[in-house]
Amino acid sequence: MEPKPPTRPTLDGLERKWAERWARSGVYRFDRTRSRVEVFSIDTPPPTVSGSLHLGHAFSYTQTDVIARFQRMRGRAVFYPMGWDDNGLPTERRVQQHFGVRCDPSLPYKPSFEPPEWPSRQPIAVSRPNFVELCSQLTMEDEQAFEAVFRRLGLSVDWSLTYATVGEQARRASQRAFLRLLAKGLAYQADAPTLWEVDFHTAVAQAELEDREVEGMSYRLRFADGVEVDTTRPELLAACVGLVVHPDDGRFSALHGTTVMTPLFGAEVPVLASKLADPGKGTGIAMLCTFGDPTDLVWWRELGLPMRPVLDPDGTIRPVVWGSPGFACADPAAAQQAHDQLAGLPVARARERAAAMLRQAGALAAPPARITQTVKFYEHGSQPVEILTSRQWFVRTVSLKDALQARGKELSWHPEWMRSRFQNWVDGLSADWCVSRQRFFGVPFPLWYPVTEDGEVDHDHPLVPSEARLPVDPSTDVPTGYLQADRDRPGGFAGAPGVMDTWATSAITPEIAGGWEDDPDLFARVFPMDLRPQGHDIIRTWLFYSLARAHVEHDTLPWAHAVIAGWVVDPNRRKLAKSRGDALTPTDALERFGADALRHWAAGKRAGVDTTLDEGQLRVGRRLATKLLHASRFVLSLDGRGAAEATEALDRAMLAGLAGVVDEATAAFEAYEPARALEAAEAFFWTFCDHYLELVKGRAYGEDGPAGQASAVGSLRLALDTLVRLFAPVLPFVTEEVWSWWRDGSIHRSPWPEGGPLRAATGVEWPSPLALEAATAVLAEVRRAKTAARRSLRTPVRRVEVADRPERVAVLAEVAGDLRRAGAIGDLVLVERAGPPRVTVDLGS
Repeated sequence: MEPKPPTRPTLDGLERKWAERWARSGVYRFDRTRSRVEVFSIDTPPPTVSGSLHLGHAFSYTQTDVIARFQRMRGRAVFYPMGWDDNGLPTERRVQQHFGVRCDPSLPYKPSFEPPEWPSRQPIAVSRPNFVELCSQLTMEDEQAFEAVFRRLGLSVDWSLTYATVGEQARRASQRAFLRLLAKGLAYQADAPTLWEVDFHTAVAQAELEDREVEGMSYRLRFADGVEVDTTRPELLAACVGLVVHPDDGRFSALHGTTVMTPLFGAEVPVLASKLADPGKGTGIAMLCTFGDPTDLVWWRELGLPMRPVLDPDGTIRPVVWGSPGFACADPAAAQQAHDQLAGLPVARARERAAAMLRQAGALAAPPARITQTVKFYEHGSQPVEILTSRQWFVRTVSLKDALQARGKELSWHPEWMRSRFQNWVDGLSADWCVSRQRFFGVPFPLWYPVTEDGEVDHDHPLVPSEARLPVDPSTDVPTGYLQADRDRPGGFAGAPGVMDTWATSAITPEIAGGWEDDPDLFARVFPMDLRPQGHDIIRTWLFYSLARAHVEHDTLPWAHAVIAGWVVDPNRRKLAKSRGDALTPTDALERFGADALRHWAAGKRAGVDTTLDEGQLRVGRRLATKLLHASRFVLSLDGRGAAEATEALDRAMLAGLAGVVDEATAAFEAYEPARALEAAEAFFWTFCDHYLELVKGRAYGEDGPAGQASAVGSLRLALDTLVRLFAPVLPFVTEEVWSWWRDGSIHRSPWPEGGPLRAATGVEWPSPLALEAATAVLAEVRRAKTAARRSLRTPVRRVEVADRPERVAVLAEVAGDLRRAGAIGDLVLVERAGPPRVTVDLGS
């Protein structure tokens, strides 16, 4: 079509214009008729739907979208879905705060319930179905807001391929996967020590913990026989089941195998040896409680000690009866009196009370000392995790460590050094994956339990539905052969409590998005997927769990490549996070600089590397998009018919240089390094605009005759056609706009450029970019001399002498006409010489 560039091109309004046209035309719709080898499938990270997106989302999702757009231009049918991770603790907490409610499963459902307009400090108790309805309502609103931002950002997602992690499709897949784990013996239920989040009253997994430094106090306790022990948790003294020393620590050799009495409670506990004990920490003797921290759990298992739990799920000291089994002591009455002063107190207050009681009893060997310690927290929690004994569901992972390490080696990692994070996590894995959560908004376990005639729940013989019935909700559905009236009655059944960990569902996002079992034809076309993009902080969770689930269910990797994004960090190098309330949203950047500028900033960062937001970089992106508009208008406004083959040396050199850039960019994209591709394309573009356009402008206007003009115009248009396609994955809006001025269809469905046609257009067998490089260097010196003399760049130059190597002098002779016109040079003298080049500029009077 004949080029029709606008008189005054502008970036304003392009995002709305093209986003609406893309939505109407279905340009990003997945073609499910294509075979697996023709498909590029992406396991898109489903963002947590709890509030608003931050710049970290814009950053990482843009990096994925750039790859998707490249693959689409390479001719692949891109399977690019979007999921919403709308279950889990963050969503429940947000609903509690937003509506001023709390869930009480014992309450009946109220169909007409409306939350208060203004939430009070005292939350209203609501039934589980009412609570789930409020969760669904709020997440649906958030999902719509998220989609609007992602569309504005230019994500080329197929929005018909959306799912939610609590949607029917996801619940069915998640429950099916769990039942198959159960049938294989990989899922099991146990009363066992469990990591417990006190704020949320739920179990959590090892992978969801993070270390935080906290200020605290260390107390030196005096046991009987003068044994002194340092501890930060005197409130757990009642749970002490032993003291631990290093076997090679000679100070305590005489204590090995003996027993000592605990202060306050008079319980007899053994002194045991373990190589995990640190002789240099505290007094060299450690107090083992059930449980103060994960180390206690390791020692307890290793040494085969009894359990003496003293914490309730709400984080308070539980009442116990001293003198009863498990709580033997020398003086039950005295021990009971001491314990009753602590029972019911939250941990922090109990710690203070216990310290005061020890002081009063003369059992503190030294004044308390202030310390800074590293403590385990749930990643979304505000209090340290505790370890409680409770009935939970687990998935076996420790026994699979070797197999999963092999899968990790099979996976292609980008960047490669992220592989070690996975390997280190698997090496250090010490507990199976706890997949049950004592929450409400999530995927329920598809099980019921028989209730015996004496009213006991039989957990050892769960009632399992057929896969055809899935999804089921055991709190409302009934097992086959029972009636609703049999619920919670002797001889009847009880629904399995709790829900699955959100990662239990997120770990099968390739299966959910790909229609596993529900749509076998689609699944065969997209699975295993090509790409998993994600952050490095969830290698130990999302990536590990996904890899484990695919291994046991499909005996394969879930994807071939993992691209690990860095974080956007604040000035203190902390990750931007919604949970801390310090995360910026992309809206401001989009309003001020536009989507293409924001995408340019994100795409220019290498995988795995953290970055800060620099407004200067956003301005660079904006300037690039603006320059592309104006340079395109100039090229497409030129008169004359362009030649199919370049006949001038400068044009040939430019096309040869551009061919090399195309090769480099293509190789970078194929290696999942889009930042390197952008760097190469952008560097050439500025050379093209700042130097080649100036050098060729006179000839393009016809100042050197029709043949020279045709060569210039043809080369300029071929270069523009190539450059806008090179930029299309990164700058989708401005490139689509330029493409529409002279091409039919969408640039995002056009083929990715290749170097071969560019070289063929030079008409020579071995084209070289040397002529453009040499002419650019001379023109830069001429401009520098004019600037230093405070002369206009249009000022005529009396004489320019260039002394350079013979091969460069030869190509400069071929482009001398273009160089004279661009620099307004009167006399251009070319001299061959060895050594570094020298350019002498005589501006005249």
